[in-house]
Amino acid sequence: MTEQLITAQSALRPGMLRRVHHIALHVHDMNASRHFYGQILGLRELQGEEVPETLKALFEAGEAANFVTPDGTVIDLFWKPQLEPPDPDPGKEFTRAGHLAFDIDPALFDQAVDVLRQNQIPIDHGPVSRPTGRGIYFYDPDGFLVEIRCDPV
Repeated sequence: MTEQLITAQSALRPGMLRRVHHIALHVHDMNASRHFYGQILGLRELQGEEVPETLKALFEAGEAANFVTPDGTVIDLFWKPQLEPPDPDPGKEFTRAGHLAFDIDPALFDQAVDVLRQNQIPIDHGPVSRPTGRGIYFYDPDGFLVEIRCDPV
């Protein structure tokens, strides 16, 4: 009983963490990454007063950019011009993060795949169909694996 009590008091309860607040990515080419997340994926870039106060100096120097997903998750991009993956093959994972996944309405999935192909975005694999839905995996300009997925129809 004592062990259960200690564990319960030393852990967050389910539901205490409400959502992902932001994801920070280091990028080699800020312009390519801004184009990818803003123009290709259609995320809204934060501007002016929307930029967090703590990032304004980096934003004004062109060393940070912030995008927001429709559910409010912020993707922070930080310019690291010396950033190089340990291996030039993006298929070889080089980070502890596996991938970033975006959800899309099943009716729009094929359109998203067409956009990736039209923009010659490097596709790792897919589209794939699973009992949990469909997905396609592709790379951002820095070789980070990104997924667009949808629930089954």
